This record gives sequence, C-alpha cells and structure tokens, in this order.
Amino acid sequence: MIDSNLDKNDNNTNISFFKESVKEFIESRKWTKYHTPQNLIQAMNIELSELSELFLFKDLEKEDIFQDKTLFKNIKDEVADVFIYLISFLNALNIDLTSAFNDKMNSNRERYSNTEFYDGKYYKKK
Repeated sequence: MIDSNLDKNDNNTNISFFKESVKEFIESRKWTKYHTPQNLIQAMNIELSELSELFLFKDLEKEDIFQDKTLFKNIKDEVADVFIYLISFLNALNIDLTSAFNDKMNSNRERYSNTEFYDGKYYKKK
C-alpha cells in the first residue's frame, strides 16, 4: 500500500488534514467512546511524560539530539503521540485550533507587551 501522504509537510498541510485523519482512525476502530476529554488529557500527560523521560538525567544540547538518530526518532514519535491526542481532544470538544491560537496570541501580546518584555527577561505576570 502506497501512502499518498508522504509528500505532506508543515509547509503544505492544513490542520483539517490532521483532524480528519485522527477522526477517521478513531472512528474506524470504534474508539470514540474512550476519547473523552478527561481520558485524552490523561493520555497527553502520559505521552508528555514519555517524551520527558527521554531527557531525564541528561544534559543534551541540540547537536547531541541530532547526532543520536535513535533518540531523535524516539523524540519525534513521542511528539507525534502528544499531537495525535491533542488533535483528538480538539475533535472531541469541537475546538477550532486556529481561532483558539489567535485568541490566545492576542491575549499574550497584550499581557506581555514589547515595551515591557523586550530584554529577554521572563516572569509570570498575573
């Protein structure tokens, strides 16, 4: 079976592709009943923990990661797992990611203005 999605990348793929792909995958296996918001949040946390575990007790520079092909593949796999569960979460709650992103970025621009946050310093603003 030839995968027609092999030529897709971040530059030519819409969010709807991911949402439809995950939806079809879940529905074709009759897993929708398990993909509740609570279960999906827990699944994302587990996958984030697995991603975090790859870095546990290691002081890795980017070059170290890129040179270790197995580590880099494992990182990409865990990132994909987190993303898949996030997409399923969006589907479960019918969240439009683009709208949510734009709303949050506008809020962040107001909360963390360039006039106050311009020198690389970061602190949590209430």
